Amino acid sequence: MHQSSYANMLAFRQKYLAARRDETLQILDIGSYDVNGSYKAIFNEEKWCYRGVDISEGPNVSVILSDLYNWREIKSSTIDLVISGQAFEHIEYVWLTMLEIYRVLKPGGLCCIIAPSGGEEHRYPVDCWRFYGDGFKALARYASLDLVEVYTQEQAGDFSDDSNSWKDTVFIGKKPCFNLLTAGKARLKHLLIRKLSKS
Repeated sequence: MHQSSYANMLAFRQKYLAARRDETLQILDIGSYDVNGSYKAIFNEEKWCYRGVDISEGPNVSVILSDLYNWREIKSSTIDLVISGQAFEHIEYVWLTMLEIYRVLKPGGLCCIIAPSGGEEHRYPVDCWRFYGDGFKALARYASLDLVEVYTQEQAGDFSDDSNSWKDTVFIGKKPCFNLLTAGKARLKHLLIRKLSKS
């Protein structure tokens, strides 16, 4: 993990969670395998339950997914916050992962995803994507998430590693508090998308 990614996640926590320290929060970190650091310390609060999620066993992983696009291990509408950093560029079908983020979030739940818009190719084991604001806006619409904020770090920061080359894009989304009819429509849409993607 590069330094700017950690700084951007810390800024998210300070802006969106500062008033929620005394709430009980269920937090999932997607792609949490500790490669040169993790976000765990940022979410170390007594009432917060942080769980690292990845596709293989390793440091900072407490939930191992059997399928990156169908998280059987995590129940629907049980998570307050989904975070992910420096993982989305390595996920081939990110739009299906976005559907899973929507599914596991509680109504009103937040997600914060950090992914590069620049930098060199770095396979882990694949390197598929770079993200701009419009890309995350499109993914949010696709997954029925409300856009809260999206920005790309254009200005060089004071980092001692190669952080500035990645030009992180930060997306913050929210699962709407739909009425039953609208929630049912979103669920049907997602089920149809899944069925068609398997065809």
